[in-house]
Amino acid sequence: LRLRDLDGLIAVPSLSHPHFLEAHHFATKVGLLPKDDVVVRTLDTGGAGPITALLEAKRMVESESCQAVAIVAGDAVGGMDSSTFLERADAGCRPSHVDESSPQFLPSPVIPHGYARCTNYHMDRFGTTREQLAMVSVLMSRSAVQHPDALTRSPRTLEEVLQAPQVAPSVGLLECARRADGGAAMIVASSRFLERRRTARRGNGGSGDVVILGGGEASGPLYPPPVIDEEMFSCEQAVRNAFTACQLEPDDIDFFGLYDCFPICFVRAVEAVGLAPKGGGGDWVEARYRESEEAGGTLSPAKFPVNTHGGLLAFGAPWEVPAMYNVHEAVQQLRWTAGERQVDRARRALVYGNGGIFSASAVALLGRAVDE
Repeated sequence: LRLRDLDGLIAVPSLSHPHFLEAHHFATKVGLLPKDDVVVRTLDTGGAGPITALLEAKRMVESESCQAVAIVAGDAVGGMDSSTFLERADAGCRPSHVDESSPQFLPSPVIPHGYARCTNYHMDRFGTTREQLAMVSVLMSRSAVQHPDALTRSPRTLEEVLQAPQVAPSVGLLECARRADGGAAMIVASSRFLERRRTARRGNGGSGDVVILGGGEASGPLYPPPVIDEEMFSCEQAVRNAFTACQLEPDDIDFFGLYDCFPICFVRAVEAVGLAPKGGGGDWVEARYRESEEAGGTLSPAKFPVNTHGGLLAFGAPWEVPAMYNVHEAVQQLRWTAGERQVDRARRALVYGNGGIFSASAVALLGRAVDE
């Protein structure tokens, strides 16, 4: 595939190196622009951006006659000094019209404190324990050590997570998305384009094409309200929209790429996708942790077909890039090329991205084109 084969490009914004019209900037830098008949767009739904872009690329192929659309995301927040990072991150999720006397005010770091509000709400309403939340980080680290590109190379213990410095109420340092530099790219192409180039791979031992079956999105408030309730969470509606659009159910999914910027995001996602009932995400996490403990601290993809790369908490999180890592892992699972991380005969995958503090949710369902 060559650059001139692309007739579409979607980019998500960067925190460390922001540019006006990010996609146009990138397309110009790489030489895609100027060019006739190319569609270039910047999409900003926060951490949900790569999944929103995936659904937009599907629409561009189906409705705008694009043949090959590139999705690109990259950031260097790991290399930023902490004060600059906090200043920029805080500015995005703190209302400019409130001061410290307002119940809506969130102290710095704003994002962890916003998620802490949601965490405490879930603990108070559903009885989720502090230990169950910490177990999410442990499980992600145990998955990450199986991936050669993950930043986390040693599994964490429950004690290490619980004893880590506190960043916000009920949120420790090892329960925050792991700040990193990194990038990712993918190409969404029409089947006719693939056939013309004779690159469609079918029935050859598991390296089949991956198709976007459909998806759904939903929105919550930009800032968490002073009193948290169920109205602010957007992930459940996005999942319902995706399943309805594809006429599928949770039991039809073999692999789940769930956003886990903080444990509460993962717990709510587990409940939203149907792995656990509402309020039961903490118990589900604990059950998987106990199974892992009994297996000597290892994780079997058969018992834990979720974030087999380690997620944001352990693989690495370059700001708005990580949901793309969920997609890359899902593609490997559906092509049956994930090695020791492989979910046996995976045929369908769900990938979820979350932007802001449950402000934007995007879900895509992917399928293996050839069912063997």
